[in-house]
Amino acid sequence: MSLTRCGNGHMFSTRRHGNTCPYCNLAVESPASSSSDGAGAIPRAPRTSEEDKTMPYLGETTGIEPVTGWLVCIEGAQMGQDYRIMAEKNFIGRSEEMHVRILGDNTISRRNHAVIVYDPKKRNFYLLPGDASGLAYHNNEAVYSPVELAAYDVIQLGRSKFIFIPLCGVHFEWEQQ
Repeated sequence: MSLTRCGNGHMFSTRRHGNTCPYCNLAVESPASSSSDGAGAIPRAPRTSEEDKTMPYLGETTGIEPVTGWLVCIEGAQMGQDYRIMAEKNFIGRSEEMHVRILGDNTISRRNHAVIVYDPKKRNFYLLPGDASGLAYHNNEAVYSPVELAAYDVIQLGRSKFIFIPLCGVHFEWEQQ
């Protein structure tokens, strides 16, 4: 592929776009000695400054939200699947907007079937009932008010069962930046 750089620093294929930059429509001179297959060298236009270079966008690399625990499906359509629990409220349901999205079990409400909360100040987890019609069960007991979670507690939502695995708590906590 024959690539060239325009005066504004954009890289483009001369085979595909000729001698006109597709980003800024700046024409780059083509030498008379270039062959028709594009193998000839096309001179680079002078760059105005380092800031004019075309740079790749690699996405956001800052602001990673650390995991505080996991739910692991032990029975149901997603058996073996793990779900990350973050700090503060984690809404559970089938909808894309949910923090914990569980697919394949239509008996789980789309939105807010239940909520798992990690309180970073007190360093503990709670299971709260959601505002949907379905019930949440904690160790085979229906949840009507907040219940504190412990390691390896079983949570049932719809026809699916999950084991709760904490990371943060008494023994470990992410350092506050």
